[in-house]
Amino acid sequence: MRKWLALCLLLVLLVPAAGAEEDDEDFYVGDILYEEVLLDDEDGEAQPAVEEKPVYEEDGSRLLTMTFTGDFTIGRDTRKRADIFGDELKKHNGDVNFVMAGVRDILMADDMTLVNFEGTLTNSTYVPTNKKENQFLFSAPPEWAEVLPMNGVECVSLENNHVMDHGEEAYEDTKNALREAGVVYSNSTEMGVYNVKGIDVCMLSYLCIDRYEKPVGGYPTLYDKVAADIAAAKQEYPLVIVSFHWGVEKDYVPTKNQIKMGRLAVDSGADLVIGHHSHRMNPVECYNGVYICYSLGNFCFAGNSKPSDMNSFLFQTRFREKDGTIVNEGFRIIPIRISSRKDRNDFIPTPLTEATATDAVVTVLKSNGKNLKYAVPTYPLTWDSGE
Repeated sequence: MRKWLALCLLLVLLVPAAGAEEDDEDFYVGDILYEEVLLDDEDGEAQPAVEEKPVYEEDGSRLLTMTFTGDFTIGRDTRKRADIFGDELKKHNGDVNFVMAGVRDILMADDMTLVNFEGTLTNSTYVPTNKKENQFLFSAPPEWAEVLPMNGVECVSLENNHVMDHGEEAYEDTKNALREAGVVYSNSTEMGVYNVKGIDVCMLSYLCIDRYEKPVGGYPTLYDKVAADIAAAKQEYPLVIVSFHWGVEKDYVPTKNQIKMGRLAVDSGADLVIGHHSHRMNPVECYNGVYICYSLGNFCFAGNSKPSDMNSFLFQTRFREKDGTIVNEGFRIIPIRISSRKDRNDFIPTPLTEATATDAVVTVLKSNGKNLKYAVPTYPLTWDSGE
């Protein structure tokens, strides 16, 4: 992780700001040397990645440990008076880093973390015409982007149904805030590349509207694009990770469209597929040796004071490179509750420690994957080494 940067940033006091409105969950629509991170420039051409110092194991290999989460949403709806996130923020003296207190150590200990950033980082209160009837809009001040690198999050997927909540200019504000914070983002037109131990990891992100939701569309127009994008990226980068914002809200299983798209991504060269949008845990499958996480559920979710299901999980996987060959070395999950409390959502994702609670998460995942052809048979909570 960008440990040196995080330690420096911890010395900076963030400006307190208002938080989020209670409402429905989502409403339609080891020696590491990090410097600059790569983002695509305005013309869509990838800038050269600043290479990180390689870190080798005793056998001469390089081991990459990566963490992936579901929806990360902080802030409020400026149209409304209620501010549940802001109320919680006041309890922590205006320090937005409170949201990461339960997982910071985990994310600082890996080599790369990718979250789905769902919302905007802007001071704009403009509401586009096509968003005026939305039940909820998300926004947070641009300086809150610092909460990501300060707590071990280097990368975000930025392709979902809330990034345009305040229009195109606010979307540019969001991207600029992430750039300034040193966070790599990817969307459907801009790839993100992050260098881990001398290995470039390419990230692509897409929004897929499922036929079971409105408006209908998205998948047919994306099949060719996704396949071509991944194939092109794989020609240039050794690791390609693809994020999809897809599926149906509150569903625990993927749709046929998701399954088709996820496997298409693998067939096109993706080394890992990560999904979100349903706000519910979906099963993981291993298709042709590649993991497809259909939904990692919520992570830090400021849209509801008490979602009906506050369980979720972090997905961690490892890749090992040796002599120019990269292989996947399995995965583990870290079951979490999206709140440190059981009675309400305080926006602090917290690992579950009680065996009954972790077993419940595993049971849900296994049960909901029983009709998925390539569902993983087990959900390990530790690495093979026992960590």
